[in-house]
Amino acid sequence: MEHISKPDLTAAINLLWARFLPDILERVAVLEAAAAAFAADTLTIPQHEAASDAAHKLAGSLGTFNLTRGTVLARELEVMYSRENGPDPALGQQLISIAAELRTIVENRN
Repeated sequence: MEHISKPDLTAAINLLWARFLPDILERVAVLEAAAAAFAADTLTIPQHEAASDAAHKLAGSLGTFNLTRGTVLARELEVMYSRENGPDPALGQQLISIAAELRTIVENRN
């Protein structure tokens, strides 16, 4: 079995990050838009479903890039959006804050 050096592994992860960053940023944007719509009481069913899907995918991928806090936040959003009737109406501002924190985490990875 061949041993991969830490610099090689870091380089490989950085290449993957560059490759997947546009998708990750798009998912964050979906969550930001859904949070804003939810807070304004205009969240549509397709937005709700897209937010749930985006949160699920982010929760699964951010840990790969050592963004543990991002994974935790994405899972929190996934749980909120997976409720049958959507997030608790009192959580509009919290959804916005979590989506904003996710953007900060993603944009500051490097």
